Amino acid sequence: MLLLPFYTPKLSHISYMLAGNQSCAVIDPRRDVQIYLDTAHALGLTITHVLETHLHADFVSGHMDLAEKTGATMYAPKLGNCSFDHIALSEGDEVEIEDMVLQVVETPGHTPEHVSFVVIDLSRGHQPAGVFCGDTLFVGDVGRPDLFPGRSEELSHKLHVSLYQKLLNLPDFCEVYPLHAAGSLCGKSIAAKRTSTIGYERLFNEALQIPDADEFTAAVGKDMPPAPDHFSRCTVINTRGPSLVDSLPFPHAMSATEFNEASRHEKAIVLDARPYESFGAQHIAGAYSIDLATNFPTFAGWVLPPEKDILIVANSFEQVREVVDWLRRVGLDNTTGFLDGAMPAWAAAGFPARHVPQLSAVEFHDMLTRDAQLSVLDVRSAQEFNQAHIKRAVNIPVAELRTRFAELDREHPLIVVCPGGNRATLGISLLLQRGFSQLMNLAGGLTGYNAAGFSYDI
Repeated sequence: MLLLPFYTPKLSHISYMLAGNQSCAVIDPRRDVQIYLDTAHALGLTITHVLETHLHADFVSGHMDLAEKTGATMYAPKLGNCSFDHIALSEGDEVEIEDMVLQVVETPGHTPEHVSFVVIDLSRGHQPAGVFCGDTLFVGDVGRPDLFPGRSEELSHKLHVSLYQKLLNLPDFCEVYPLHAAGSLCGKSIAAKRTSTIGYERLFNEALQIPDADEFTAAVGKDMPPAPDHFSRCTVINTRGPSLVDSLPFPHAMSATEFNEASRHEKAIVLDARPYESFGAQHIAGAYSIDLATNFPTFAGWVLPPEKDILIVANSFEQVREVVDWLRRVGLDNTTGFLDGAMPAWAAAGFPARHVPQLSAVEFHDMLTRDAQLSVLDVRSAQEFNQAHIKRAVNIPVAELRTRFAELDREHPLIVVCPGGNRATLGISLLLQRGFSQLMNLAGGLTGYNAAGFSYDI
């Protein structure tokens, strides 16, 4: 038995290859599947099985692409009612791969159809070696049960049963192979460590110290982060089967004139993936700013309207390719073009552009000190805001600006802050679309403000 994890940053997604001597399975694959094909080829393996623990909310799966490229058989939970050709799995089913057996255990809670795969390596013994638990159990946390409106209490109780009556019945030495690590919004406090054991989680996972089902339900539902828009969209895509990546057109290079004409179409939006300070210096009016260096796929899936054609501004062709990959991973396939030559080409063509003042920590502090009426908008999450913030700041998490912008005064200057400057710039781009004009960004964000030695007590 050979186990190889594949970590996808930003989404904090962990997929797995489970291999024998000649064949292997891929469990919960990401959408761009070449990494699995290359690994299998290097090891002289044939991918024969593709397994899904559940219908993922935060990313689009690569099960269709892997099956198309390898001829592998797809396996998915029976309760998922998937539309694509697959073998439906339910409690007690087994999947054999050479001298390994995957026992199917239904573990609903994070989603209604969720299953886990307990792997037994018969070449060594008949005890469980590990469990692919998807989003039921993480290192230090458990899956969030609130993604289905009106069903959170029901799913919380099912999650309690899945954990306390099923997964915790596995031996302490059984390894835990979760689908996500720290940074994922599929849980609220996932640890950075990517593997664990049942025994370690039994001792130190806070959610596994609450045997009473009602107390457990109250605890796991407390302080849950908001769910991005693409969570429900990705689930639908994964259920019906995503479009094959090879069938999707790649955006074509556009001159500044072509880009300008295309951007005026009501079905089009402009996505600026350059660093936030570049957006501040010069950008196309109406563009969304999502800095590629930040948690790009989560924010893109959260705020970009999925029905629109996406026109990309990036500093290089390599960055365009990266943007397209990330967008496809969250179900945004309709990228139609990119600005050839980026913003220098736009400026050389004489087209108008906007800019946003970038304040240093010192400038920001001086303005706060001199003007007691100066408004500050903090676009971090409520949890981040409650830990520490500038006293006069108003907190509206960045994605909520789309609906809560009316709470702000567009007639007066507004400084937008976040941890580093890029999330604030996304917020600024959303506010610019809604008629705000007197906006400034704290460059370096509150991290830089803190490093400069200034107090939050203003």
